[in-house]
Amino acid sequence: MSGEVELSAGASMRRMTEADIPAVSALENRLFPIDAWPLQMFHDELSQPETREYWVVEVEAPHSEDAGTPETAMIVGYAGLMCIEPIADVQTIAVVPEHEGEGLGTALLRRLITSARERGAHDVLLEVREDNPRAQALYVRHGFEQIHVRKKYYRDGVDALIMRLELSPEAAPSV
Repeated sequence: MSGEVELSAGASMRRMTEADIPAVSALENRLFPIDAWPLQMFHDELSQPETREYWVVEVEAPHSEDAGTPETAMIVGYAGLMCIEPIADVQTIAVVPEHEGEGLGTALLRRLITSARERGAHDVLLEVREDNPRAQALYVRHGFEQIHVRKKYYRDGVDALIMRLELSPEAAPSV
């Protein structure tokens, strides 16, 4: 499975930078109001590039011809990975509802899986809300299997399903 996915027209993926944190944090609060990471956590994560890697997906922002506003990119998804060999952990993955079904979550997940392989991981782990079947289906399509349940993991009492993807040694890059 290739780590790269062709994104829809007008969409692009790149590494997250410090400048992206305010927009990503705003999305985090919108998408995960109960469990949103504090702003500082994104700064802390980006400050550890030896073990962390974060990506954003952008689309061209709509603009008004009347206002003469130039087109700018708008972040509509983001994802992060922590890798401390031999385990990689998906820290977060999110796509705004207006862009669900466009393959952006798939692109982000494949990027994280590729990064895990490049960093020498043998397994990729993640937690997903038990009440999020759409995300669970995405992970299953990419080979993840449920290995455990963390009862009442989320602040609102919802269980977390722990899922694992075993990375085959032959798929790992040679050093």
